[in-house]
Amino acid sequence: MIKPYTEQRVEQCGTGIEYIYRTFSSEVNSDELVWHRDRKSRQIKVLSGEGWKFQEDDKLPVDLQPGSDVYIVRGIYHRLIKGVSDLVIRIKEI
Repeated sequence: MIKPYTEQRVEQCGTGIEYIYRTFSSEVNSDELVWHRDRKSRQIKVLSGEGWKFQEDDKLPVDLQPGSDVYIVRGIYHRLIKGVSDLVIRIKEI
């Protein structure tokens, strides 16, 4: 399965903390942004992107604004809703 993003893993110097930087293209097909669950909880920082939304199961979508944080609990169904520019996020798995 081809993933709807590109990613780069970066370890913060001397801390042992690894961040995952993901970019979702504004050209991605919306059908590729599927409902899914993660195996680990994640702290997400939105670095850039316009018009994207995040939605958890049984909740209304929320806007993803640059600088905003989203905490995703492991095992909770969620998805992204496509925006108008590329979305870049930083992920820290917890």
